[in-house]
Amino acid sequence: MFDALRRDIRTVFERDPALRSRLEALLCYPGVHALAFHRVAHRLWGAGWVATARVLSHFSRFLTGIEIHPAAEVGENVTLYQGVSLAGTSLKREKRHPTLGDNVVVGAGAKVIGAIRIGDNSRIGAGSVVVRDVPPNAVVVGVPGRVTYKDGQRVTEGIDLNQTDLPDPVSRTIEQLVERIRALEADVETLRKNLKEDHS
Repeated sequence: MFDALRRDIRTVFERDPALRSRLEALLCYPGVHALAFHRVAHRLWGAGWVATARVLSHFSRFLTGIEIHPAAEVGENVTLYQGVSLAGTSLKREKRHPTLGDNVVVGAGAKVIGAIRIGDNSRIGAGSVVVRDVPPNAVVVGVPGRVTYKDGQRVTEGIDLNQTDLPDPVSRTIEQLVERIRALEADVETLRKNLKEDHS
């Protein structure tokens, strides 16, 4: 247990240039706390102490802002940023929660939902909602999450997303509405002119 905590602290320290010491990572990093609580809750869950595991998981979410269901499986050297949720979807009594491989990074606010697997060395972009398996060595961004890089190579399946240049659906919709209003105003002006000509 303590070896896993040491590895979590080392991983965070290596990945976050803002951290100045391992002690700071231990005391101030919610992802480290969430993973430590999860490891205990996951063991309790597996031992049949379901209610205790859920209470510990709930306390962890309250303390860290990171929600990890006790049934979720989390690999080694995983980094979870604030607001992450690892949750289930199905109402059936079967595996419903995600499995994260080793060396996975899950960005702030990301949601990983369902009995899916996030492959080793993968990264989930901030705010992404992942509902399908992610292959190893991949970068996923968007809602729903789409693979944008695989093994260091850019992937362009369907919509071409880049984590630093995500489309803004609200802005796009507003632009389309403005164009539609302009077209309607032009139609109204044409109708006015035609009406004036008919009455003259």
